[in-house]
Amino acid sequence: MNILRFNPVVQRFFEETGELSRFTGRFFMEWYKPRYEWREFVRQCFIIGYRSLPLVALTGFIIGLVLALQLHPSMVRYGIQSQIPAMVGISIVREIGPIITALIFAGKIGSSIGAELGSMKVTEQIDAMEVSGTNPFKYLVVTRVLAATVMLPVLVLLSDAIALYGAYIGVNIKEVLSLHLFWNQVVDNLVFSDVIPAFVKTFFFGFAVGIVGCYKGYYSNKGTEGVGRSANSAVVVGSVLIFVLDLLAVQLTDVLGFN
Repeated sequence: MNILRFNPVVQRFFEETGELSRFTGRFFMEWYKPRYEWREFVRQCFIIGYRSLPLVALTGFIIGLVLALQLHPSMVRYGIQSQIPAMVGISIVREIGPIITALIFAGKIGSSIGAELGSMKVTEQIDAMEVSGTNPFKYLVVTRVLAATVMLPVLVLLSDAIALYGAYIGVNIKEVLSLHLFWNQVVDNLVFSDVIPAFVKTFFFGFAVGIVGCYKGYYSNKGTEGVGRSANSAVVVGSVLIFVLDLLAVQLTDVLGFN
């Protein structure tokens, strides 16, 4: 009790955690109830997914290329350069692809949602929707959170594929290797316990980014300054949650015997 009383940072942390938990609980109470905003959901999928693809693709390609180039000297030193495709494939699919893509997603989409809803809040557009009889939480929050949850796994799959192609190019900068042999080595060394947990956790990453961005924007205040703070804190909190969820996912998959 003394810590909570005399340390405002700790107190604010627990208050923020409680408010975010209540906001998340409201989402689960609202998302399945009619009326369903299908048109807005599809529009948000396009905005969140399709418009994020160029940045995600470029990032994935560079990661794969750099990873292959960085691994090559060490692998040559130990005489196992033939294992570069296998190591790159496992690294990208299991950890690097989902985490880096999720962080890029949090930076772009989390800040965008926080700024958009924050500007609507400070200009009283959300209050106007409530007065007109529209459910702003259903229209603004539920659609964006669901779109982020659905689209991030798709972006991760595309990013992984592009990153592996970048790794193939990186390998061929140093030596000659056919694309067919490269893909065979990658696929032969991947098992379902590598792919499934890595894919499943991206749904939780997307949900965390969406819910944090909506929460920060929906309760934004203090005018235009508050909008900037909402966008910034949405990125920071979303990124931290991604690392926390990844840590929990690693521990859970270890307990379940996937590792």
